[in-house]
Amino acid sequence: MKEESGPPAMPDQPEPPWHSRINVMSVTLVAFLAAVAFSLPGIHGSGRDIDYLGNLLRFLSRFFPPDLSVLPMTLSNLLETVRIAVVATAAAILISIPLAVAGARNISPFWLVVTTRMLLNGVRTVPSLIWALFAVAIVGANPMAGVIALTFYSIAYLGKFFADAFESLDSEVAQGMRAIGAGALQAVQFGFWPTAKPLVWSHSLWMLEYNIRSAAIIGIVGAGGIGVQLYGYADSRSWDKFATVLICILVVVTVLDFTGEAIRRRITRKVTKPIAAE
Repeated sequence: MKEESGPPAMPDQPEPPWHSRINVMSVTLVAFLAAVAFSLPGIHGSGRDIDYLGNLLRFLSRFFPPDLSVLPMTLSNLLETVRIAVVATAAAILISIPLAVAGARNISPFWLVVTTRMLLNGVRTVPSLIWALFAVAIVGANPMAGVIALTFYSIAYLGKFFADAFESLDSEVAQGMRAIGAGALQAVQFGFWPTAKPLVWSHSLWMLEYNIRSAAIIGIVGAGGIGVQLYGYADSRSWDKFATVLICILVVVTVLDFTGEAIRRRITRKVTKPIAAE
């Protein structure tokens, strides 16, 4: 019986030159490692012999048990904080979507993309606490200042996130719609939005969660919310009351995180679900 011969041997391939394996990712990794090596020598402690673990344990012991007597006031201030974050996030979403369209390279002309990206970079350069200081100086120490500060801060991030999301999508559908006479708004609405919606919702929910935490900080400068309460407890070293506030913020952020994850899964499943044949 004739034996079957194996597959023909492949000829030896020449070894690719070393520089062919260099890409953006490898260069970025090397640059980051070099930055870490450069930064480590500049990180040092006080030079004194300190019992770090003992100090940590003593500090944490002041947080427990939490003082629940401040819970009613905490819940009231936390509700104001959530309101500030919700209104600011909603306003930022409405403003960021057209900015994202203007900043997406596969949708808008180059000059508009560059202008929009530079504007978003400039807004993002200013921390939320500085925006809060500006807002308090203009409208006074009240929740409206918190809404203004977080709206500006959120626009810079959501505008970039949304623009990057639009750029990651296939633009052939939108281009095809433009070719048959659809307007730019219609191309975005029917060509981009159905597939961009999960990303937009995901970024929006993340921004809402982030704004709840930020609203707790900007209150320190008078921009409303629970930050004033936190600052007062930290200033008086009332760490047991401080712990009660932190626990309440943790509960709200955790609930929002799980709720947002469930919403994202449902939206993604709805978008990717194949259309059943009738």
